[in-house]
Amino acid sequence: MATLLRRLAMPGCSSRRCLGVFLREMHSRTSPLNPREGPRLLAGGSLPLTTYSSTHSRWQHRKAADPPEVELHRLEGEDNGIVEVLMCRHKARNALGYVFVSQMRGLVSSLSEDSAVRVVIFRSLVPGVFCAGADLKERARMNDAMSDSFVHMLRTLMTQIASLPMPTIAAMDGAALGGGLEMALACDLRTAAHSAQMGLIETTRGLLPGAGGSQRLPRTVGMTLAKELIYTGKRVGGQKALEMGLVNRSVEQNETGDAALREALSLAREILPQAPIAVRLAKEAMDRGIEVDITSAMKIEKMCYALVIPTKDRKEGMDAFIEKRPPRYTGQ
Repeated sequence: MATLLRRLAMPGCSSRRCLGVFLREMHSRTSPLNPREGPRLLAGGSLPLTTYSSTHSRWQHRKAADPPEVELHRLEGEDNGIVEVLMCRHKARNALGYVFVSQMRGLVSSLSEDSAVRVVIFRSLVPGVFCAGADLKERARMNDAMSDSFVHMLRTLMTQIASLPMPTIAAMDGAALGGGLEMALACDLRTAAHSAQMGLIETTRGLLPGAGGSQRLPRTVGMTLAKELIYTGKRVGGQKALEMGLVNRSVEQNETGDAALREALSLAREILPQAPIAVRLAKEAMDRGIEVDITSAMKIEKMCYALVIPTKDRKEGMDAFIEKRPPRYTGQ
């Protein structure tokens, strides 16, 4: 870390460039999966990419012909900087099929390099559902090697979402089951309608969570509750999820069916005015620090703090406090 800090202190290293260097260095040291490796990760290590061959080539052709299953919506005006990831696989309740996951991976990859994005909200355009989990009909057509490679691809997607440098929020206005809840767990924050149903239900299908759920759920609600939820395949509503710490906020559903989205937007608007580099570095410090011992975690915090000191935003924050006015952060 000392070597990296000296590199970051070199002349010509802008705060944004420093942040990028820091994130790449930290990710390469601590993350077992590099989300930018793209198709190579699809091979699943020792499994040849040709395992997908004919079946996946058909899905690739569908991707070009069919309507998109995932889209981006950039908010404007006072909400500029908030981006919505829209899941719109209506026929399959946003089930995690090959095309859906491929499109989501490409979209998330593009967001990871976009310094103008302050907050990302993952939401559904399919009424009554956030994400129904695995596409079991599609999975049934895969042999064991194909299924293993696809789950690896799915796990990599969740790692990409978790590795996004800006805050992420899952707005669950409907069911988030299996891989759908795993996607929400990969986000930093979660909002839910009371009527939403959440659960890692894989054991009811003869499986176990395979896209990070067995690791992220204990880190979110604690080991004892996580074991109960996974062993039983139990589903919980929004209010119960709030009580156990699975979601940050839970609200009554409204007539338009978007109560969780509105709460997510409210939360995003609380984040939006804050210094973006400081927020990103705070996320990095927490995400990296929680995985190591406290001594190493303190070093990570020290490094993140050192990176924010020379930024124009830090000076603006101090000036605004002294002058008793709202700060005007530029992300520099």
